[in-house]
Amino acid sequence: MRRLVYCIATTLDGFIAGPDGADPTGPDGFWPIPEDYLRHLIARYPEILPAQARAALSVTEPGTHFDTVLEGRRTYEIGLAAGVTNAYPHLRHLVFSRTLTESPDPAVELVADDPAVKVRELKREGGKDIWLLGGAELASALYGEIDRLVLKVGPLTIGDGIPLFSRGTAFAPVHWQVVDHTALESGAFFVTYDRVPDGARDGAADSR
Repeated sequence: MRRLVYCIATTLDGFIAGPDGADPTGPDGFWPIPEDYLRHLIARYPEILPAQARAALSVTEPGTHFDTVLEGRRTYEIGLAAGVTNAYPHLRHLVFSRTLTESPDPAVELVADDPAVKVRELKREGGKDIWLLGGAELASALYGEIDRLVLKVGPLTIGDGIPLFSRGTAFAPVHWQVVDHTALESGAFFVTYDRVPDGARDGAADSR
């Protein structure tokens, strides 16, 4: 079955954006992109680069991880404000919104249904894994459906901002197991965690 993978950049103190929600890697952002960070993305996750970056960097590799991307309305509208109606035309692109009534791009699917129900449907379909791009509110709604975390941890703190999951997320501890990690000379750290099933976790606790 396909997995839902929350692949997201985060600061050391757990924020994915500043308080205004703007793109932290944009022209006025606080998050510079080092060369080794970009090289790692191109080598390992070329499909998560937006179309404009792929064109500028001559990236044509389709990638091996994802064929579908999910994002919430606020995250999608960051691109819309810059005149980009579909930053990921190389992926199936779903935007979750109860307020958008018409898609600005024929290749972008609007979903007004319960995100968790839709993701369960997607998982039953064939294909590669599903990339949860964000933002925090959609990640919160899908908290119980996330199978893998890929955290692109930047070597900076910002003190306040938008966290990995929105602050309204219900308290529900989940255990994660590290399955891959890469440290870059620039200080960024890529770490992949898989969700530990409740039964496996309980069994490990019983054996101690």
